Amino acid sequence: MSEKKLSGKAAVITGASKGLGKAMALALAEAGAKVALVSRNREQLEAVAVECRRLGGEAHVFVADVTSEEQVKRLADNVAGPMGTIQILINNAGINIRKPVTDFTLTEWRAIIDTNLTSIFLLCRAFVPQMKGSGYGRIINMTSIMSHVALPLRTAYCASKAGLLGFTKALALELAPEKITVNGISPGPFATEMNTPIIQNAEANAQFIAKIPAGRWGHVDEIGKLALYLCSEEAGFITGTDLLIDGGWTAQ
Repeated sequence: MSEKKLSGKAAVITGASKGLGKAMALALAEAGAKVALVSRNREQLEAVAVECRRLGGEAHVFVADVTSEEQVKRLADNVAGPMGTIQILINNAGINIRKPVTDFTLTEWRAIIDTNLTSIFLLCRAFVPQMKGSGYGRIINMTSIMSHVALPLRTAYCASKAGLLGFTKALALELAPEKITVNGISPGPFATEMNTPIIQNAEANAQFIAKIPAGRWGHVDEIGKLALYLCSEEAGFITGTDLLIDGGWTAQ
């Protein structure tokens, strides 16, 4: 990732304060991209920005709730100043609530749909116009293995991610004439902060790993490398698809 493959490119990454979003931000920054780091946690974003700069990248912090139409519009305006035209958009922000469908409140349901699906519509609507006419654009939507398979207690999450996969395919066809690619990345089990309680519990960790054909958790830098490739010039013929990076989970 030391090659400056994305030199001169500007990228917006949501949910960039930790986990997979942070890993992708670091990968793109190291490859020469200017990165706009977006989440609701300024302190965490500032720490990620410091790491991006240590890798030689240019990083800017933007605090926004991506479920808000007004805040997404403001984000697009604010990014334009220091970043210029955006060529890369990585929609990574997402949430999950695990419970029986009969226990869900409508507020909880809407929170998941708004964060995992509607926010991507808002962000694409805001930034796609900048990509048009340039002959280059990259959009990555963080789908999920739950776009393809399901688990109990995840009705809202599965619904949001399956919807996001459909959105990704349709938008890819819409933007293909503009040479803008739109792809999904479906992560399986990765060693992120969200899974720390399982990882730190020896018995639970062993039971979980036993379900992964590769026999281990995914490393976040593996997501970063995949995102970097999809954003590169070399990936211009890859669009409208979803790349599973799950250690074989969905092949079972």
